[in-house]
Amino acid sequence: MTPLELAERTLLTPTGLGLDDVDRALAELLGPGVDDGDLYFQHSRRESWTVEDGIVKDGAHSIEQGVGVRAISGEKTGFAYTDEIDLPALLESARAARAISREGLKTARGQRVQVAGHSLYPAIDPIDRFAPEGKLSKLREIEAWVRAADPRVVQVSASLSAAVDTVLVARADGTLAADVRPLVRFNVQVIVEQGGRRESGY
Repeated sequence: MTPLELAERTLLTPTGLGLDDVDRALAELLGPGVDDGDLYFQHSRRESWTVEDGIVKDGAHSIEQGVGVRAISGEKTGFAYTDEIDLPALLESARAARAISREGLKTARGQRVQVAGHSLYPAIDPIDRFAPEGKLSKLREIEAWVRAADPRVVQVSASLSAAVDTVLVARADGTLAADVRPLVRFNVQVIVEQGGRRESGY
């Protein structure tokens, strides 16, 4: 799946939006008095798990999403934002950004051009890639392996965090581009003790 396909599936499809609705919002934004503008959709998911002494000590999951709208008229720039990604909120944000400026040129929206960009990493969702049970099992397995490696180990904390940011940008000139930014971080903290002296490593 390309970043653009994944962005459409993540940002537009859940609320029934399509690219025609994005075009409609841009048309609303680019009314009289606006020289240029764009829509910036973003969806961010975060997940983290921590296992300590074989017990799940922490688990968290969060989602943030929204659309930023920018209207440019001469030297004036109007911004609006909504955390609801649906057509009514999108149109209202477009009108709000446009209302900031009262002078400018009537700008016609360009023909839609999808920009592939340069992929530096695969467009995957590391959170959905594995079930939570599989992640916790792997953390417990690593914790047990670390404990077995040295009898001086008295405490092990293993954590796994993942994030995926999905961005879709639609510009007045017709440019449509997307980016999917996955990130996975794995941490291990070990405390060892010998002769009454404790040290830790990460």
